Amino acid sequence: LQMPAGPRSQLEVITGENDPDKSQRRGGIVCLTVDAPSAHAAGEPQPPRWRTYEYFLYYFVFIIAFSWMVYIPIEVSSKTLPNYDLYRHRLAKGWLPGSEVDNSDAQYRSFRTNLPALAALMAAFFALKYAYTRPILRDSSPTNNLHRIPFYLIFSLLMLTVLHGASIIKVLVILSANYGLAKATGGTRLAVPVTWLFNGGVLVANEWYGGYAFASLHSGFTFLDSWRGVYPRWHVSFNITMLRLVSFSIDYHWACNHIGIADPGGALTDKKRAAVYHPRATYTFGNYLAYALYAPLYIAGPILTFNDFMWQLSRPIEIAQRATARYAVRFLIGLLTMETLIHVMYVVAIKDAHAWSGMTPAQLSMVGFWNLIFVWLKLLLPWRFFRLWALVDGLDPPENMVRCMANNYSALGFWRAWHRSYNLWIVRYLYIPLGGTKRLAATSIVVFTFVALWHDLSTRLLAWGWLAALFILPEVAARKAFPPSLFGDKWWYRHACAAGGVGNVLLMMGANLVGFVLGVDGAQYFAHELIGSWAGIRFLFGACACLFVGVQLMFEYREEELRRGIQRRC
Repeated sequence: LQMPAGPRSQLEVITGENDPDKSQRRGGIVCLTVDAPSAHAAGEPQPPRWRTYEYFLYYFVFIIAFSWMVYIPIEVSSKTLPNYDLYRHRLAKGWLPGSEVDNSDAQYRSFRTNLPALAALMAAFFALKYAYTRPILRDSSPTNNLHRIPFYLIFSLLMLTVLHGASIIKVLVILSANYGLAKATGGTRLAVPVTWLFNGGVLVANEWYGGYAFASLHSGFTFLDSWRGVYPRWHVSFNITMLRLVSFSIDYHWACNHIGIADPGGALTDKKRAAVYHPRATYTFGNYLAYALYAPLYIAGPILTFNDFMWQLSRPIEIAQRATARYAVRFLIGLLTMETLIHVMYVVAIKDAHAWSGMTPAQLSMVGFWNLIFVWLKLLLPWRFFRLWALVDGLDPPENMVRCMANNYSALGFWRAWHRSYNLWIVRYLYIPLGGTKRLAATSIVVFTFVALWHDLSTRLLAWGWLAALFILPEVAARKAFPPSLFGDKWWYRHACAAGGVGNVLLMMGANLVGFVLGVDGAQYFAHELIGSWAGIRFLFGACACLFVGVQLMFEYREEELRRGIQRRC
């Protein structure tokens, strides 16, 4: 019952209709999870277990375990321990006198340092937008927001000039070439392979040549290399832009062949905005540039499809100001949580310095766990900042992080909730066209290989991608062998699912430790220390018992969502 096999594709993310009663979301414990479009709830939820003796026992174990999980990384970050000298050079001065902060992660340090500048850029965007649109709105009452496209274009080009300097020329050349290919091949059998070959080749070439140098073309262009902008590594953020180029090209190709849904008229749901194609006249160069370079989402996403972007401009959706304000509060709470974490737990510096000599299995595991929490937060914060910017502008891109990293027991559900807009993109343009569930194993390997190489051309992430593909197979097999339709009414079924959830959690943590924290060698050392001694094995059994309790709480949390008409499928 807790791990149902959905009728749609196994990797499909939540893309259902808007909730008929938004008020159902706002009460009780389920309001801790961010609002996201909900699929229709299937079946009747179970009676609440929150006040049963079984769950009172779970609360007791959870409080003890969580307190211990917080204490251990704070303890190993103590200045009095000998390992402190191995990583102290990676720490910076903290907010409070005499305090230190683990600001050693380059990706988060960049966002943290530039957050005031990004806030100023956001303020400039809305000030200039107001100056541009005020005369238009004063002289007429447009029924859509297509009049904003010239402003989006001008502001984005100015922003890219400041960010990338002369490299804006490279960006525009690539975008123009992709547009030309899309227009030349749209509606033909060449469209899809040409789109993938061109954009895949650009990503590889960007990485291979380090963003290119003008001097390599001609010595007379050397002076352009000195105009670098404030963010010269344009090719790093171009990975996100590439997704938009593919979206435009394939959406145009499908529109030429009338693949998808014809415009039914009226308001469109979030799912239909992507599926309903536009008239071919909509796929112009100006609209394409405005979409590909849309300032709020340019740097890091979330990712909107071209169809969705244009529908939200031509048929504006209503975004409640209170909902946007609540989302801003969520962002600030996340930022405060991250600042607290890096001021009291130096797990990133410990990991980077390999300063774990002499640690117990429990200490080593908590360094790994909190590094994963750090990865979740460092991605969540910029994604929510840029989504907030778009929401204030009146566009609603998908929420990238639906659940906390630690609130996942299903490998399939985890990938529906993690980087959700990318998952939606993968499902639409790669997973379903390759066959979806009809070729689940082969398609999953191709998908995760692409995802790994899209992130970085490295063996570490390639290993992560293959592990991630491999680790979803046990869950798929278990769902087919023990479907809830046959066993859901058995007393032992929920507990068996919880045991399976524990296995999923261990596999997912292992794959992500390889890909984003420790690498292959570090993960091998971690596994050896964990299962290479009786102390490690005893800890592993105790950790599995705590995870079992955690998964049971996750089950009941999702049951509570069902009671309120929410089915997130993750």
